[in-house]
Amino acid sequence: MTTIRVKSWSELHERLFDDSWDDEIGRFRSRLAFRGLSDADYPLATTLMRLGGDYGSLERHLLRNFKKYAHRSMVEHDSVWHWLALAQHHGLPTRLLDWTYSPYIALHFATANIEQFDRDGVIWAVNYLLAHRYLPEPLRLKLDEEGANVFTVGMLSECVSALQELPELSLDNYLLFIEPPSIDDRIVNQYGMFSIMPDVRCPVDQWLVAHPQLWQKIVIPAALKWEIRDKLDQANITERVLFPGLDGLSRWLTRHYSPKISA
Repeated sequence: MTTIRVKSWSELHERLFDDSWDDEIGRFRSRLAFRGLSDADYPLATTLMRLGGDYGSLERHLLRNFKKYAHRSMVEHDSVWHWLALAQHHGLPTRLLDWTYSPYIALHFATANIEQFDRDGVIWAVNYLLAHRYLPEPLRLKLDEEGANVFTVGMLSECVSALQELPELSLDNYLLFIEPPSIDDRIVNQYGMFSIMPDVRCPVDQWLVAHPQLWQKIVIPAALKWEIRDKLDQANITERVLFPGLDGLSRWLTRHYSPKISA
């Protein structure tokens, strides 16, 4: 387990790209999935968990009714993973958790809410390549067969056809990363991926505690947030790019012209 509290932009930058060199191919290729949160105390909880109550039993009802009312042409194939990705993308509470390949996009989400600039932010970085070593054999073999590091919805559909099959593959819990289909420009621009766990009631951070070699948690001091935010804006990592359309443009302009609040 590694929790690092950075002190500067340069140290943060170094930590985000640490260990990205790949000797095998002679290139810089990070194997980390990043998630940025505006409050360092926030858990890695799914939107389904945030419903509270007996949320585990609600999952099938939410997804069934989403499929019933959603336009079928929105889904490339009629698999649970296509539907789940589409539902998550459009705000339905699901067991999926959003991640990105891009440390800068994770930084955006850690610093996008200026009302929380009085709180430390955080970037979670998880090595998905190492995490997949804990997958059940059928899933590991599928990745090997495809020469892939992360599942696509199509690949996962060939191994698992229903949510209830995930815990049947192993007595132990595991963390699986999947790339969503390119539904629209937003999901492409955010360079996104999702994580899935067979136990819908197990928070990702609880599983990670038992596997400390897989991750690091980079804490961003509140006093550093304005500098990070301004530099991301200069690099064009903004709502205007990550949420294409007038909604994203309005969110960017609102934040851009808001007065600075002392952290």
